[in-house]
Amino acid sequence: MNLCDPVELRGLLARHGFHFSKSMGQNFLIDPQVPADIADASEADGTCGVLEIGPGAGCLTAELARRAGKVVSVELDGALLPVLAESVPYSNVEIVHGDVLKLDLEALAAEKFSGLTPIVCANLPYNITTPVLTKLVETAAFRTVTVLLQREVARRLAAPQGSGDGGAFTAFLQYHMETAVVLDVPREKFLPPPKVHSAVLRCVRRTRPAVEVGDEALFFRVVRGAFLLRRKTLVNSLAAAFPELGKAAAEEAVSACGLPAGVRGERLTLEDFARLTEALQAVT
Repeated sequence: MNLCDPVELRGLLARHGFHFSKSMGQNFLIDPQVPADIADASEADGTCGVLEIGPGAGCLTAELARRAGKVVSVELDGALLPVLAESVPYSNVEIVHGDVLKLDLEALAAEKFSGLTPIVCANLPYNITTPVLTKLVETAAFRTVTVLLQREVARRLAAPQGSGDGGAFTAFLQYHMETAVVLDVPREKFLPPPKVHSAVLRCVRRTRPAVEVGDEALFFRVVRGAFLLRRKTLVNSLAAAFPELGKAAAEEAVSACGLPAGVRGERLTLEDFARLTEALQAVT
C-alpha cells in the first residue's frame, strides 16, 4: 500500500469511516520522498527506539519501522487506530492510544525502549507545538528530537542567538538543544494542504546546557522578562517583569553587562542572559 498516494490514502480512510479534524491539526503527507527524508534526518537505526507523535495514516511510521529497532506511535484520535492497524503491520511498531501531553514519557521510554537509544521523530500538529516541544526537552531520555513544524516556527527556533528572530522559547530550546532546520516541506505535500509551509527542525541534546548559570529558575525568569514587552527596550521589559527592582536597578544591571542602554531583549545571546542574571542578583 502506498500511503502517500492520494487515491489509495482516501480509500484507506474511507474504509474506516475516517474524516479529517481541523481541531486536531490533521494533515497527512502525500509525497513519499518527504517521510523518507524526515526519517533519514532523524538518523534512526537499529539501535534506536523512536517515539512518534501523531502518526496519522502511518506514512512516517512505516519509514521509521524500516530503520529503527522499535517505534512507539502515540495517537490521540481513536478513529485512526483501525486505519493504523491496516497501514503499519510491522512487528517493531506499537500504537499507543493517548494524549502525549498527559503521558509520563520518561516511564514510557524506560519501558518501551530498554536497550535502545530513545529519540523522537514526528509530524507535530501545529496547535500543540510549544507544549509538546517543552515536554520533550524536559524528558532527558530523548537524545534527539526531529519534528515537522510550521516553517516560520521552525526557523524561529533555529535562529542564531542575538539575531532578533528568536524569542523566549527559542532561548529555552537552545539552552538545552542544538537546533537546525534540515528540510523545507511545501504545503502542497499534504492532504488536506495546510495554510502555511512546513519545515523539519532537528534538535540534538547538549551534553551540558549552553551556558552555566547559578540559578536556572531566575535565568529563565530573566529570559521571559526580556521578551515581556517585545517592542520596548530591555530595561523597560525587565522593569515590568521585576517590579520589585524598579527601572533604576534594571538600568544598572544592563549597564554592568556592557549592553547598550537601548538594546532589546531579542538581541541578547544566552551568554548575555547569563551575565544579566548575575548582574540582577548583584543589584537586589
